[in-house]
Amino acid sequence: MGFIGGTIGYRILRYLSPGTTGNNDYTAYEGRSKLEVLFGPEIWSELAGKVVLDFGCEGGLESIDIAKHGAAKVIGVDLYEDTLVRARQRAEQAGVGERCVFTTKATEKVDAIMTLDAFEHFADPAAMLKLMGQLLKDDGCILACFGPTWYHPLGGHGFSIFPWAHLMFTEKAIMRWYGDFAPENATKFSEVRGGLNQLTIGQFEKIIAASDFRFESFEAVPIRKLSALQNRLTREFTTAVVRCKLVRREVPALTQT
Repeated sequence: MGFIGGTIGYRILRYLSPGTTGNNDYTAYEGRSKLEVLFGPEIWSELAGKVVLDFGCEGGLESIDIAKHGAAKVIGVDLYEDTLVRARQRAEQAGVGERCVFTTKATEKVDAIMTLDAFEHFADPAAMLKLMGQLLKDDGCILACFGPTWYHPLGGHGFSIFPWAHLMFTEKAIMRWYGDFAPENATKFSEVRGGLNQLTIGQFEKIIAASDFRFESFEAVPIRKLSALQNRLTREFTTAVVRCKLVRREVPALTQT
């Protein structure tokens, strides 16, 4: 993907953004509950009294929010110990440290799994979904919301220094530019911290179709300014986030002969 490459692509990127990636505005949910914005206030009654796994918890903000709204226990899982240290500190400061556990590996079966802004970062989304299934009780559910997906105007996340830049420039040119100021020695989108797997909505649907889960609900939430243009054909380019609830497929009862 991408048609502007080589030294020309690299120099254009350096000119447009000489010292940092773009699309790094984290203020969208400032002063608001991200979970409540994404799932509505009914999310709290759905999780109250349950053991909840926050899969990809980062600094623990949503884990803490879930605990403060009545979850019996919240287990936050993330790859990076430095983010988990911040999560533990925040939980203690918020007064829910005794009901929050932050770890790089979970083993306890849970009632519900919450995963936000994570599926587009997993190196192997199907494998991560399978792992979630192993940690979820049979009657549990997975609540997922993620995006932007790959064809969104800013689907390259920090690499989208302007809309669809990640589709215009080659990965090699982008990573050469990124390497000028990045702390890691990455040569692919998937190698940066957190990773970026170029997941599309269609690919996600195929992953679910091939899994032990089904959609109880699914919504491709449109970009507000492009909502009038969204349909089945345009949704890859006009969807802000994917929001869904996954439950296990019903296992057919064995028939006696």
